[in-house]
Amino acid sequence: MPPKKRNSGTQKELKPGAEGGSPDKKESPELSVKKHKDKDAEFVTLCKNLHVTDLVCDRAWTLWKTVQESMDEVTGQKKLWGACLFVTMTDLDVPCFTLTQVLKAVNMNVKQFLSLVRKLDVNLDTISTKVNSALTRVEKKYDVMLALYQRFEKICKKTFSLDIDGKDREIVRSCWTMFLLAKGNALQMEDDLVISFQLLLCAVEFFIKRCPPDLLQPLYKSAISKVQSPPTRTSRRNQSKAKSRPPEPQVDLQLLETLCKENECNTEEVKNVYQTSFLAFLDSLDLSRSTDLPQVNSLNQQYNEHYLKSRDIDDRLFLDGDETILPPKIEITQVERTPKKNLQEEDSVIIPPQTPIKAAMASIQQLRGDLVSSGDQPSTTLATYFKNCTIDPTQGMLKRLEMLGQTFSQRFSQAVGPRFIIIGKQRFTLGVRLYYKVMEEMLKSEEKRLSVQNFSKLLNDSTFHTSLLACALEVVMATYGESSFKAGGYNQANGSETAETDLCFPWILDVFSLAAFDFYKVIESFIKAEPTLSKDIVKHLETCENLIMEKIAWRTGSVLFELLKQEHEGGAAEQAEAPASFNQPLQHNHTAADLYLSPMHPGLRVLPPESPAPPNSQHASQPQNQPALQPGGQTPRHLKSNSLSLFYKKLYRLAYTRLKLLCSYLLSFNPELEPIIWTLFQHTLQHEYELMKNRHLDQLMMSAMYAICKVKSVDLRFKTIVTAYKNMPNTNQETFKHVLISDGHYDSIIVFYNQVFMQRLKTNILQYASPRPPTLSPIPQIPRSPYKFPNSPLRVPGSNNVYISPLKSPRMSPGIMTPRSRMLVSIGESFGLSNRFQKINQMVNSSDRSFKRTLDLGPTPKPLKRLRFDVDGQDEADGRLVAQDVHVIFLLWSRIMTRNNQHPKKTISNSNWHLIKS
Repeated sequence: MPPKKRNSGTQKELKPGAEGGSPDKKESPELSVKKHKDKDAEFVTLCKNLHVTDLVCDRAWTLWKTVQESMDEVTGQKKLWGACLFVTMTDLDVPCFTLTQVLKAVNMNVKQFLSLVRKLDVNLDTISTKVNSALTRVEKKYDVMLALYQRFEKICKKTFSLDIDGKDREIVRSCWTMFLLAKGNALQMEDDLVISFQLLLCAVEFFIKRCPPDLLQPLYKSAISKVQSPPTRTSRRNQSKAKSRPPEPQVDLQLLETLCKENECNTEEVKNVYQTSFLAFLDSLDLSRSTDLPQVNSLNQQYNEHYLKSRDIDDRLFLDGDETILPPKIEITQVERTPKKNLQEEDSVIIPPQTPIKAAMASIQQLRGDLVSSGDQPSTTLATYFKNCTIDPTQGMLKRLEMLGQTFSQRFSQAVGPRFIIIGKQRFTLGVRLYYKVMEEMLKSEEKRLSVQNFSKLLNDSTFHTSLLACALEVVMATYGESSFKAGGYNQANGSETAETDLCFPWILDVFSLAAFDFYKVIESFIKAEPTLSKDIVKHLETCENLIMEKIAWRTGSVLFELLKQEHEGGAAEQAEAPASFNQPLQHNHTAADLYLSPMHPGLRVLPPESPAPPNSQHASQPQNQPALQPGGQTPRHLKSNSLSLFYKKLYRLAYTRLKLLCSYLLSFNPELEPIIWTLFQHTLQHEYELMKNRHLDQLMMSAMYAICKVKSVDLRFKTIVTAYKNMPNTNQETFKHVLISDGHYDSIIVFYNQVFMQRLKTNILQYASPRPPTLSPIPQIPRSPYKFPNSPLRVPGSNNVYISPLKSPRMSPGIMTPRSRMLVSIGESFGLSNRFQKINQMVNSSDRSFKRTLDLGPTPKPLKRLRFDVDGQDEADGRLVAQDVHVIFLLWSRIMTRNNQHPKKTISNSNWHLIKS
């Protein structure tokens, strides 16, 4: 039977600590109003309504006075008070109120409130790392819950029929509340979208089975009628026994299959989540053997306890369309308007933006589809390669997989939830299939390149196998959204409270005890060997590689330092990367085999000076560390580490790319400083690489910029540098707030510069102020990323909206073009009538909106009082060009027209490039 109607549509807000709330209830006395007569009366009233302690009230008021003095103008005083109270409560870890309670008290939406809290960081020291982590956690969880609720609404419309008495609405409320309880009970990773969605389907299946048939849509009414067996005759003697015996818990497979098919979800995965996690949750509520719908009051009471304990958002408010939890209407309007903006008159099909859940399900389906033909065991081709080895690696490989599989599943369940070890095994199985598939393609490529079939040395290298498997698992977890880099920068697991429940890279390295430098060696070859990887996954692996070069490979104990020490001891000719090669393209033929078999100890493998370089076939077959024979009396020659050389080539190009971007923000009026800063930066990486130990590449970059501006008498303060740095992609405030000074001691980037960087490089820095400064280092040639797809557009330097890409075909059929690709300006094919150019000109001329530079610092950069977390003037949602981009288009177009001596409205036949305006 359906549950009884509740007295009110929305549950009452319980006071913090009322039921299962504050664990520190005894240490949280009521606020004493008499102690706070020196404060604004409205502020004290807000504190009293939120049940804060005297300590929180005092600290929040002090923070407010600091913020008030730093801001040019203060608007929304009460909202800022709420933000100060939230920051203080989080810093002191005093559970006074929930996030929903403060949102309602200051009448703000959650997104607006989080943005406001971040803007309090006026002096770069207001928001601590602890508070920033809390903000990031809340934002990630909110984005996941919003996506889940939006899909839940769609599921309910397809599942339940409208009822005048509102019984279906009660069922919807109960179903959503039960899902929230199940998620909080089973999942430790609050922002796991895929498993959360699978739990949601389990909850929906539970309610459909117990729902009156007249409240169901025909599809699900027929689905449950097929599995409900007709009543059988029972003797009177056995009727009482039948009634007293509870039904066995079971999963309605047909109903589950229908749900999964409608939502593009894998049935087997949802079934496993149901049997391992959801049934255990039902048992905890004593509902697994019940055929009735659960009591609403009971569900609400239990959720209240969970909600107050977490001090988080009350996700039941989604059901009421509460303004504090739903996204602002302007955001929804913008999303809906974007596809329509680029439509031509003849267009009739609108492609809506893809939802997060649909995108996740599509990625998972693609991965599983690509691995259908790959088995859990080595293929016949792989087995042949193994047999051709001098030492068959099969047994060692299988034992390694068994050991790593157990380790991975256990660590996965520790992070996600204790009952998800089977899900961890499923992820590992997919990873093994991808591991075998990529390994086979790598060996085929090596055989074709080297004309050999004996890869004994490589295939018996444990580090190679572990790295390849780790990369495959990283791809699997990124596909499932468990290792994706969210907004706000890279994962900062060290010292974080959420480190144990965070699967973001480099989690997999820690699980397998794998060195980051060893993992980096396999990334490029992995991508080249698996062309079916999606662009998002390729980008993810590229981000992992960048993170290794920026930070992870420089941690204490890394083999990188030993290699660098050996290279420097070998003399200048043997250093990691000669500056003269910077301006050469990043072209190499090194495969994973070359990098893993590259000499780790330069003195162990030697060659006669006049002999040619060793063929790669020797690398593939020689036993490890066996020196090649050399004629007597000849001086041995050290072999350079291919892996280290390639690492530094990529490191220099990454470093210069980031420096160039930062200079474009800050030194556009002093372009002559960029090569000087780069010279100091490059010198530091090459000769003072010890400064990178347990630090970040960007810390040296910002220090080098400040040092050169100082000796060149350019007024550029660290606060200004950091403000600009925060607007760069993939940055985190810990990079400039939490810098290693000495063993175990961390401080800000300014302290690092004064006490460490300047002290180490003072002599070198002062040389740039002398009449004979050091010779400038060559500027690295920034190539196309080896991980970009051949036909991917390239961003025009200095522009946010203009890209160029090679023309794929002479003509593109309008029928297969998307609304995005139809807004292209193509040079290299016939346009037909000139009115198409007129339309382009009208579009360009219509860009009349004002454009603000992200950091308009003028000829003399000036520190900003307020930190800017939002980049002004870079919103591309309305599909128009800004003045800067119009200028870029004009220059490109005029150059091409001048070179071909043609009128802009005529066809250009000898160019095969087109501009894409995104």
